[in-house]
Amino acid sequence: METPRSTGESPRLPGLDLLRAIAVIWVMLFHSYLVGGLGEDYAWLSRYGWMGVDLFFVLSGYLIGSQVLAPLARGERLSFGGFYLRRAFRILPAFLAVLAIYLWVPGFREAPGMEPAWTFLSFTLNLLIDYGRNQAFSHAWSLCVEEHFYLLFPLLAWWLTRRPSKAAFIAICIGVVLAGVALRAGVWLHDASVEGPVGTAQRNWFVEDIYYPTWNRLDGLLAGVMLATLKAFRPRAWQRAQAHANTALLLGLGVVALALWLFRVRTGLLGNAIGWPVLSAGLALLVFAGASRGGWIGRWAIPGAGWLAAASYSLYLVHKAMFHVVDEAFGEALAGRGVVAFAVYGAAALAAAAMLHYGVERPFLRLRDRMLAGKRMRTGSDRHGDQATSVMAAPGCAPDRTL
Repeated sequence: METPRSTGESPRLPGLDLLRAIAVIWVMLFHSYLVGGLGEDYAWLSRYGWMGVDLFFVLSGYLIGSQVLAPLARGERLSFGGFYLRRAFRILPAFLAVLAIYLWVPGFREAPGMEPAWTFLSFTLNLLIDYGRNQAFSHAWSLCVEEHFYLLFPLLAWWLTRRPSKAAFIAICIGVVLAGVALRAGVWLHDASVEGPVGTAQRNWFVEDIYYPTWNRLDGLLAGVMLATLKAFRPRAWQRAQAHANTALLLGLGVVALALWLFRVRTGLLGNAIGWPVLSAGLALLVFAGASRGGWIGRWAIPGAGWLAAASYSLYLVHKAMFHVVDEAFGEALAGRGVVAFAVYGAAALAAAAMLHYGVERPFLRLRDRMLAGKRMRTGSDRHGDQATSVMAAPGCAPDRTL
C-alpha cells in the first residue's frame, strides 16, 4: 500500500513510520498464511491480518489530506497539477514495473488466473474482478481505492473550502459513515439471501461486492482526513490535543479491540455493517498518537522501522509473488516450520522490495523532485513538498478558518 514519501524530505515522524511498518508486516503475515509461509497453527492471522490495509488507508487519509488541506487553510491556491504529478511519479513507476512482470512472467503469479491488463491500468480492478477465477495481483485492489481518493479528494476539498462551513463538513462526514453502514448492510442482506452464505455461494460476493469496492471502504480514508482537517484548520486545538497522545494511544487500542470483537466473524453482518467505522476510529487514534513526537510511540525511532516504512509500497507490491516463488522452490522443506518459514519468505520479499525501491521508486522520485524544483524556479509556485510533515501548518502560522 502506497504511503507518501519523498527524497530530500524533512525529518520523519518515528511514530508514523512505526505504524506504517506494522501495517505492511501485518499484511505480509496475513498473506503468508494464504499464499505460503505459515501453517495451520497460525490460521488466526486470516481473521485479522487484513486490518493492516485499513491502517494504510487511515495513514493515507491523514498524510494526503494534510498535503491538500494545508495550503487551502492558509488561503493559498492548491496546485492540482503539482499534486497529480507527485502522485503519478510516486505510484505509477513501481506499479507498472510489477504489473509488467505479472503479465509477462506467468510463473511469478501467486495464482494462475489474472484479470486483463486494462483493469489494472484503469484502476477498476476492485470494481470488476472475478475473484474466484482471477486472484493474481488481486491485492492491487487497495491501490485502486487509493487512486480514486487521489483523483476526487483534492476537487472535493477545493470545493468545500471555497465557502468553509463546519456544519457542512460534519454533515458530509456523518453522511459518508451512515451511507457506508447502510450500503454494506444492504448488500450483505441481499447477497446472502440471493446467493447464499459466503462459503457455499458460487462466487465470493463478500470480496467482490463488499470488501473491494471503493464506496464501501471510505471509512479509513475519511478518518485520516478528519485528523488532517483538525490539524490544518484548528492548529491550536491540534497542538493542545497532542499533549494527550498517550491517552489517545490507549483509547485507540481499546477501540481496535472492540473492532476485533465485531469482526470475530469476518464475513458476518455485524462487522461489515458497523465494524468498519469503529475500526477506522480506533486506527485514527493510533495515527494521532503516532503524529506526536512526545508520545510513547513517537518519541524514539525504532531501528529498521524507518526503512520498512520507506519501502512499504514496494514491499506491498511484490510480497505475495515472492511468497509464491519461495513456496514453489522450498515450500516442502519449510512446511510446518512456522516463524522460521516466514522469516525465509519475508527475506525473499524484502530483497525483491529493496530492488524495486532502489531501482525504480527512488530514481523516479528524484526525477520528480527535479521537475518540481524547475517548475518552482520558473513560476515561484507549487511550494509544497510531498512529505506531509512539511506542509502541515504550525500553530499560529495558519488562519483558524471555519470548516
